[in-house]
Amino acid sequence: MRTYGRIKARTLKPRQAGLMETLLPHLAVPEEGEIDVEALFSEPPPPCGAGAGGGGRSDAPLLADFGAAERPPSGRSAATSPARGEVVLEIGFGGGEHLVAQASAHPDARFIGVEPFLNGVASCLRHVEEANVSNVRIHNGDARDVIARLPDASLNLCYILFPDPWPKARHHKRRLIQPEFLGELARVLKPGAEMRFATDWANYAEWTLEQFIRYSRFTWTAERAEDWRSPWPEHVMTRYEAKKLGDCAPIWLRFVRA
Repeated sequence: MRTYGRIKARTLKPRQAGLMETLLPHLAVPEEGEIDVEALFSEPPPPCGAGAGGGGRSDAPLLADFGAAERPPSGRSAATSPARGEVVLEIGFGGGEHLVAQASAHPDARFIGVEPFLNGVASCLRHVEEANVSNVRIHNGDARDVIARLPDASLNLCYILFPDPWPKARHHKRRLIQPEFLGELARVLKPGAEMRFATDWANYAEWTLEQFIRYSRFTWTAERAEDWRSPWPEHVMTRYEAKKLGDCAPIWLRFVRA
């Protein structure tokens, strides 16, 4: 599978480089073969401690700097939050703020995060260390490679938060949301599982909604405008979201696997 866009930027800081060498091998999803989810989480990683990555706390923003979104009105429920033993996939976790915050809030669930950008993976490892979570596994690469190796009906929830919008029309073929991708996503999601997508680019929201509506194995859950204008329960703001780089306010789309 080909990943478009950059996969590395600045040189990693010593602490990040240390975590890539010491912590990532314990959290990494196997590079080849079918992914056995039970085996993947059967052995907890070593306890995270100050200095495990070769240094103390950095001055970079921590999870606490990215606040949870306001709770929705009491009429809405967080019933779709991951429960004990459930498996959650986050595609393109950026710096890992959301992934690790969700793992910390739901320690009995199991989280797989995928990110092709090396610096983002290093940032996520720092968050894992600081939050001392043991229920996160990471793949530094293309999400399609992971999904292709997951068993049928193995996921309870999937997040795709603010993916690269590739706004120019000639680049739309590079977007993650494509008909063939939805087919594979439907295969690995359990019936009734939820797919959560967010973007701050209006055209990508329209594109995504059109692709999902065309595909009969997903149902859009929105009943009123507020449903796509407000984040779902327990959302945690990501660093990208905070930058407000898109052309519209964030749009929150939720789909259920039929």
